[in-house]
Amino acid sequence: MRLTVVGCAGSFPGPDSAASCYLVEADDASGRTWRVVLDLGSGALGVLQRHVDPAEVDLIGLSHLHPDHMADLCGLYVFLKYHPRGGRPRRVVVHGPFGTASRIADAYGLEPGESMGDHLTVHTWQPGHPVAVGPLTLTPVAVEHPVPAYGVRVEGPAEDDPSRRVVLAYTGDTDACAGLDELAAGADVLLAEAAFVEGRDDAVRGIHLTGRRAGEAAAGGAVGRLVLTHLPAWNDAADAVTEAREVYAGPIDVAAPGMVVAL
Repeated sequence: MRLTVVGCAGSFPGPDSAASCYLVEADDASGRTWRVVLDLGSGALGVLQRHVDPAEVDLIGLSHLHPDHMADLCGLYVFLKYHPRGGRPRRVVVHGPFGTASRIADAYGLEPGESMGDHLTVHTWQPGHPVAVGPLTLTPVAVEHPVPAYGVRVEGPAEDDPSRRVVLAYTGDTDACAGLDELAAGADVLLAEAAFVEGRDDAVRGIHLTGRRAGEAAAGGAVGRLVLTHLPAWNDAADAVTEAREVYAGPIDVAAPGMVVAL
């Protein structure tokens, strides 16, 4: 299983990165590569095309419906509908919170009677109910954010030994909560947002993690590796790493566009 960071800017596209988007790939026994995209935020569709033909994505999992995590589904719909390659309509499966289909339609501005159904097949996450995508299994876990939000545990074959299963845990946007603890438990890699800074954002709770709170989740879950992401352009990544390192002794990285993590 391989994770490629497509976009990792927090809350809006930054000067060096699109907003949230992560490509997870794994090969099955026949050699067929299965592709899952976690979030498709503002500016991410353009960068995604450097890594994969968007029509070859098997599933898109949305953590929640804020624009920095789903806005480029509108562009994906255009790509799928109007691409001149022809042939049968290509459908991409989308899983997200309740209301995902109507939110995409509103964001795009569908006319009455129009539907995206020929190109985007939308399903609603059911907390704790796994979704199989080839050799990958995605399990949504409800987390704490101002809108309905999910972290996603992705289980798949290890890169060095396909008979061994490994876990990538993606927090989406969340504050510390029981769902975050469940999400992180035993994960090989925790891809954790860290948009807030200790001291600066202490009065605002129920929205985002700090580097320290991401580190606490990693330590409590005995996580193998922590990757900090979703840092707004006005944050210094070094601050998030310093906070996390105070409470978590394992390896810590900061996500960057194009970064590849082999699990």
